[in-house]
Amino acid sequence: MNALDETLLGDGDALTAADPSGVLRSLAGAGAQVREAVELSAGAGTGRLAEDGRPRAVVVAALGGASVVADVLTSLAGRSCPVPLVARRGGPLPSWVGPLDLVVAVSMSGRAPGPLALATEAARRGARVVTVAADGSPLAALGARPGNVHVPPARGVRAAEAGTRSSRVSLWSLLTPVLLAAHALDLVRTPAPVLAAVADRLDAEAETCRPWSEVFVNPAKALAVELSGAVPVVLADGDLMAAAARRTASVLARTARVPAVAGALPDDASEVVATFGGPFAARPEDVFADPFLDGPTGPRLQLTLLRDAPAAVPDAERVVADAVARTAEDAGVRVSEVVAEPGEPLVRLAQVIARTDFAAAYLALASGTDPAASPQVADLRQRLG
Repeated sequence: MNALDETLLGDGDALTAADPSGVLRSLAGAGAQVREAVELSAGAGTGRLAEDGRPRAVVVAALGGASVVADVLTSLAGRSCPVPLVARRGGPLPSWVGPLDLVVAVSMSGRAPGPLALATEAARRGARVVTVAADGSPLAALGARPGNVHVPPARGVRAAEAGTRSSRVSLWSLLTPVLLAAHALDLVRTPAPVLAAVADRLDAEAETCRPWSEVFVNPAKALAVELSGAVPVVLADGDLMAAAARRTASVLARTARVPAVAGALPDDASEVVATFGGPFAARPEDVFADPFLDGPTGPRLQLTLLRDAPAAVPDAERVVADAVARTAEDAGVRVSEVVAEPGEPLVRLAQVIARTDFAAAYLALASGTDPAASPQVADLRQRLG
């Protein structure tokens, strides 16, 4: 990756000119995605899913960037979910799925092989199917069958993504219908007022992280600077933020081309802390080192803590997060924090996801990388047919 151009980060007009695919504009429209998806979901009939009773189990089929839909739903449903909630990216449909179950398949293009195969097999077995996919696609055709439900992505997303159709910038168009379906089945609490609050929080975050604000007042730009040249370890302080951590690692890889690992506390504390003594941790600077003769030092670990609103975190989990942060600092590892403001769980999660999405886009643009297109990914798809 090229060196970060902080001058570009401070110039909103130059940033938008460097973003011909409109990734920043699409991210700024996340709140509008929520509002339009609510309308589309109502028209598709997601609210009537409970008329036949709650399903025995729910399978969420989503692949690649869309898999965050399953992560968010699982985080919100928690361990007290009244029915088994299973996430699958591909592979065979569980053998127990049948007419009493519901399969939710999500794909922006409607052609992702994993979700399409799972939904096709679910329909063959008589399970009810909910699809969120492009109109006219094979997946949409399954959702349009009698007894099933199909919701198309928001029209604004379709217009903005002509050619890329990336789930990285259409998350809320894909996620909102799934949340409304889960709310109708009483699996999560995401009624219309909560989704309205999500849209408002996303609008506020877009304003805070807008391209024309200076780095020192723009938390997404500041985070991009902190991530530059680093090997990020993204760590959530609990189950809710775990979905945001996985999303952040994904967008850092796909948007900014930066490899990152994700974990959640308290389970992953030991594994993360152990790396602070490894080859990517900070080492004492050699005062005699010549950067021109010896070359630049290698990349160093950077711990990014995604923290829930303080009042929402149990004391025990807060203690673990604080201890990990102090251990990192003592080892010379840089620490960044993204802290959610108070609100409903989905609202808090939305804010953190939005900020890290913007940070990944700014990191890409200021490093001379197109955040929308990866030649290597395109080459892989061509090789795989």
